[in-house]
This record gives sequence, C-alpha cells and structure tokens, in this order.
Amino acid sequence: MSGTASQSATAAQSVVVIDYDGGNLASAARALVRAAELEDLPVSVTITNDPAAVLAADRLVLPGQGAFADCARGLAAVPGLREAIDTAVSGGTPFLGICVGMQLMAERGLEHGVTPGFGWVAGEIAPMEAPGLRLPQMGWNELVFSRPHPLTEGLGPHPHGYFVHSYALSGANPEEVLATTDYGGAVPAIVVNGNQAGTQFHVEKSQSVGLRILGNFLRWVPGKAEAPDKTGTMT
Repeated sequence: MSGTASQSATAAQSVVVIDYDGGNLASAARALVRAAELEDLPVSVTITNDPAAVLAADRLVLPGQGAFADCARGLAAVPGLREAIDTAVSGGTPFLGICVGMQLMAERGLEHGVTPGFGWVAGEIAPMEAPGLRLPQMGWNELVFSRPHPLTEGLGPHPHGYFVHSYALSGANPEEVLATTDYGGAVPAIVVNGNQAGTQFHVEKSQSVGLRILGNFLRWVPGKAEAPDKTGTMT
C-alpha cells in the first residue's frame, strides 16, 4: 500500500510499514496516510519486508499483533530483515513500534518461552499483574505522561488510547517511559529511547489521539531539544 498525503513540491518522505507476515499492517498504513493528510505532509507509505527498502526508508513503523515469539519469528523468517531494521535504527532512522512492535524493542519476551528482542529499551515483556481485573486489558485507558515530548504534543487533557494486551514491559528504565496507563498499577504505554519509540496501545485504533501521535511521529526530529522551556513550551 502506498499513499501520498500532499501534492507539495517538497519531496515525499518514505515510510515503511514492516511486513512480518502478521496482521494489522494495512490499517496501520492507512492511519499513517490519514495522519499525513491531516498534517499536510507529503508521505509515501509502503508495506514491505524488503531489507533494502527498510535500509532506504526515512521512517520505520513496526505494527504488532499476537504473541511476542510469533512476531519475532516472522521477522527472523525473512533473510536480512531483522538485521536491516537494526542497522537502520542504529543509524538514526526514526522508528515507531506499535503494540507487540513496541514490545519487541525490549531485551526479551517471556510469552511462549524466552525470545530475544532488539534490546533498544531496558526490561522484558512479562505477564501483566492486574489483580481483580480482566486480562487481556482490552479497551480505552487514559495516558499519563511523565514529561513533554514532541510525540505527544497537542493531545489535550486526559487523552486515551485503545489497548489490547496481557503482557507488558516490566523492569523498564523510568527515563525511557514517556507515558503510563493505570491497569492494576502503572503500565508502560509509550517508551522512547533516542530515535526509537513505541506505543503499547494501538495508535491506528485510537482515533484522533492515535492520528495526532502518528502525525507527530512523521514530523519528529529525534535529538532536537525535548525539554520544555520556562513557559512550558516545547523547544
């Protein structure tokens, strides 16, 4: 799938949605195109598992649906794909992981055995502890932010994301957790480390909040000052 969000003379940035032979890819790509339209950004969105396309992309998005181990195996099944992702991201390409795509950023997953992740953020993906609450966590939950960040600009008060998961990041580095949600305790909802970001919730299903986060991701310049100035405005 591809989409161009603007006829601007500015060259369209290429966004690759990484195909690991899983679900939710087309809906993530459609949401990216829609977010680009709302932001008036010229963007070309492609779903592919071609390592060369991954290496050439301006931005990478890894949706995830299902089990950590299954998604990791899907990436490993395509020769050179996982290595291309690691090389591109290590070289500075902005990356967004969605749901299990975010979980794969961790050191390892404990679902269906122990499976190594990319190791970009600290911690492991472990069964959630939510006494008295239904698992999987399924539905809308409020996002609570630890600090301002370009990815969360313009979300307004009390934004909610749509969650579907029963495993979550455990042992996280607090400095890498941008937002949490409350489900029997604080659950990491957005993580950021340099040019690598991930959302535990499904941004493509989170309506205006999700589209705004995707739009922010398409504009995001990692490394730019991400602390508020004295007026509380992002610099």
